Amino acid sequence: MQLHYQIQGHHQAQPLLFLHGLFGSADNWGTIAKHFAQHYQVITVDLRNHGRSPHSDSQTFPEMAADVAETLDALGIGRVHLIGHSLGGKVAMQFASLYAERVHTLTVVDMATRAYADAHTHLMDAMQALNLQQLPSRQAVDQALSAQIPSLMVRQFLLTNLVKHEEQFQWRIPLSALKANYSHFQAALAAQSSRPTLIIRGARSDYVRESDIADMQQQFTQATFVTLPTDHWVHAEQPQLFIQAIEDFFSGLNHQG
Repeated sequence: MQLHYQIQGHHQAQPLLFLHGLFGSADNWGTIAKHFAQHYQVITVDLRNHGRSPHSDSQTFPEMAADVAETLDALGIGRVHLIGHSLGGKVAMQFASLYAERVHTLTVVDMATRAYADAHTHLMDAMQALNLQQLPSRQAVDQALSAQIPSLMVRQFLLTNLVKHEEQFQWRIPLSALKANYSHFQAALAAQSSRPTLIIRGARSDYVRESDIADMQQQFTQATFVTLPTDHWVHAEQPQLFIQAIEDFFSGLNHQG
């Protein structure tokens, strides 16, 4: 399917495509996308079942990678620099594996290829359990979620998916479909690439462990690793260090070439 997208920057410049994580949207890349739009054609997309993109009962990694390819086709774009965070990092790795000729570089932000434990079903359960008809304000929804989700930061992130339709709050993401496909998101990913690859991980995050690095170096043969002083939301917590890591990566490649 074609995904909802936003484009900014120079139309003639090299395309730089950003992929967000679970429950996110293209908007997550705001500050980062704006910075890179000074020198690149920046495309941010909403993955299927996220943001303003179409919904589907099925959501496998090959399907999500194909969505990216179809969207690039519609835009007349051949090759991209690809950057993905978390779930989007897995989609990026799958895309680089299946569509190698369409990737200049791959940047994966705090995500490995191994299988992950369930860290999100309880969030979806909490969101689905709410009777939104009885909650008159965003503050009331936040308060109702707080019993099951004590983290204010997590709740604020989830509430970016709360929209009003005909004076009625609703979730814009199809929680039932996301829950049904969650086992795909958790599963180990069979992907490999010989494209220049940067893997950025958060020092306080357990998403990319030391044991993952050796595995990923075998799967991504041109990979370099950078660790930044953050939790999982690397680009939101340390935007300047994040931007610097990517610019250093690109600069190094230009010097080689």
